Amino acid sequence: MFNHVMIGSNDIDRSRRFYDAVLGTLGFHGEPLVNVAPSGHTRLFYRHAGNTFGVSQPINDEPASCANGATIGFKCTSPEQVAAFHDVAVAHGGESIEDAPGPRDGGAMGTVHLSYVRDPDGNKLCAIYR
Repeated sequence: MFNHVMIGSNDIDRSRRFYDAVLGTLGFHGEPLVNVAPSGHTRLFYRHAGNTFGVSQPINDEPASCANGATIGFKCTSPEQVAAFHDVAVAHGGESIEDAPGPRDGGAMGTVHLSYVRDPDGNKLCAIYR
């Protein structure tokens, strides 16, 4: 259903350091595609396993802000990967939020392993393993 997810950043270099490290825990290795829009704004595209995650300086020159109530969920392959995502995020300027990483009762979905962090721009990220 989705082609990509794009978030804004007020400091593209800081975001690159953060997402290079964090997305590395999910198997992304190498360099993001760096694109400079005709407006002169820099965008980073992380392409992995058929998915694209983008980070952009806002094209309208307004400050980037996170969406209240929004969460971007990243699929993990193990409970250990959920924990690594969290720990690397915190080590690279993210903020641990909600409960500590670990198993939760997912109701009809059974047990799920989750961790929640905010990136340096305040975007809420979830690492999840079902």
